Amino acid sequence: MNHLRAETASAPDMRPATIADIPALLEIEAACFDSDRLTRRSFHRMLTRAKASLFVAETAGGKILGYGLVLFHAGTALARLYSIAVRPEAAGAGVGTALIEHAETVTREHDCVALRLEVRADNAAAIALYERLGYRRLRVLPHYYEDDGDGWRYEKRLHWVPGANGPQIPYIHQTTEFTCGPASLMMAMAALKPGSVPDPDEELRIWREATTIFMTSGHGGCGPRGLALAAHHRGFRAWVCISQEGTLFIDTVRSPVKKQVLQRVQTMLSKDLNQAGVPVDVTRTTPDDLEQAIIDGWIPLLLVSSYRFNAEKAPHWVVVTGVDDRFIMVHDPDMDEDLLKSDMDCTHVPIPRSAFTSMTRFGRSRLQAVVYIANGEA
Repeated sequence: MNHLRAETASAPDMRPATIADIPALLEIEAACFDSDRLTRRSFHRMLTRAKASLFVAETAGGKILGYGLVLFHAGTALARLYSIAVRPEAAGAGVGTALIEHAETVTREHDCVALRLEVRADNAAAIALYERLGYRRLRVLPHYYEDDGDGWRYEKRLHWVPGANGPQIPYIHQTTEFTCGPASLMMAMAALKPGSVPDPDEELRIWREATTIFMTSGHGGCGPRGLALAAHHRGFRAWVCISQEGTLFIDTVRSPVKKQVLQRVQTMLSKDLNQAGVPVDVTRTTPDDLEQAIIDGWIPLLLVSSYRFNAEKAPHWVVVTGVDDRFIMVHDPDMDEDLLKSDMDCTHVPIPRSAFTSMTRFGRSRLQAVVYIANGEA
């Protein structure tokens, strides 16, 4: 037995990584991976700015044997084991198992209910370890890695397993920073018309139709009235629930001219909705309301404050895919590459009911808005 294997005869110690550990982490990356390596900059960002837990396993003598990196997304109950690596000379000593178990511990400490990970399809040893520890295979990832290698995505539910009574909603991510509403509507429409193939250009068509909001800078976004009318024009039933009457989001606009345009556009949309017979109820929505609507065949598009997702205070549309006594499950159309998110990090994301009130009230007026979509048949 070599010196390092002798040191790993007992369980390694776990501790948070520090900036001083980066050289050792880079050494492990080089020894373990031929491609898809984390860089010095990536490690530094994970330690200083990201919502992440980067931890190391080390011997009693202070030798770092491996590391794990878990990413968290604010406002959700889902975590991702983004990377795990063990020095080759410490393989077979239980370090990998210890790292995964510690990843599950920090996941629970962040009140997350599930841990997801990706693994190369040809990494039989790692796959055997994950499956032995209770991870289930979710989907194949063709050509996932830099060298064109395939991967598998796995998940382990730590506290809660979602039921199968919700709508089967395909995932569509937004392709611009300002089209979360159109992408959410496209997901709902695709779910209500199984087998249909979404037209990518529809995202921008809907945005052009439904844009009703001037932000403080940059592009405008889609309001609930505009999204509902866009759904109606495409043959779907729509129903709007908003918490206040009058012009929405006007508090975010400083220009008097823009305020006037915003008021005119939303007045026009209100008239069009009334003529189309699309109901607009001024009321607040609860998780129980969402659950009952799903049972009745509606798919809710929910307006949230993106602060809980990415620390930016902006209105953001998501699709509700299920509700139970603890969580609201959503598809989040925003795949933020800076946060190392993938599509599976954004699907059926569990949001604690306890966070519902704070994350669904936007701006000084505490606006809450839901657009319900259903098939056009009465």
